[in-house]
Amino acid sequence: MSRTRNAALLFAAVALLAVAGCSGKQENPDNPGGAIIRTSQDPNGMRGASLDRPYSLPQATLTDTDGNPFNLVTSTKKPVTLIFFGYTNCPDVCPTVLADVASALTKLDDSQRKQVQLLFITTDPARDTGQVIRKYLDRYDPSFVGLTGKLDSIKSIGQTIGVPVEGMKKLPSGGYEVGHGAQVLGFGKNDKANVLWMANAAIGDMAHDFGKLVEANQ
Repeated sequence: MSRTRNAALLFAAVALLAVAGCSGKQENPDNPGGAIIRTSQDPNGMRGASLDRPYSLPQATLTDTDGNPFNLVTSTKKPVTLIFFGYTNCPDVCPTVLADVASALTKLDDSQRKQVQLLFITTDPARDTGQVIRKYLDRYDPSFVGLTGKLDSIKSIGQTIGVPVEGMKKLPSGGYEVGHGAQVLGFGKNDKANVLWMANAAIGDMAHDFGKLVEANQ
């Protein structure tokens, strides 16, 4: 599917569970997690997939890259919080999404950019230590917050906000990949997400929507 602004809005109702493995294979890449997506144009002018049923951030605590507790609700200090699940050994999807988000953020005014925080939640805590995550995220944007924790907790958080986390898949080479939803969710200061962006979202569309979210959450 092309990276067009309305592609995500073609899919309504609850879809089958889809997991975006970092091998790039997906059963339903247009609606991972079965989000209920609005079929009509979003009244607020968002270009991502607008959700008829918003997701709420759970009161869950993970660990940041400095080893400190990080609560998804009380530790998020900025009006707009973006959340993306991935892992540092991901060969294709994760680097693309993180690079696209970082690029979209550079298109905002400095005053707007300061109002947005991205949380990267690892789906591979066995390998992704705090130091590993920090080095990885610094390649894209040093302001990105990296989080880790027990895999069961990460899976539970993902399930709550519509992001499937499958866990390890062994590869013939002896290594493994980690299947996970590749969408980015946008939360406002009320800790609810009304919009998400698929892995193929256009950078310009994300930048447009990030700005809109900042304006709506002052």
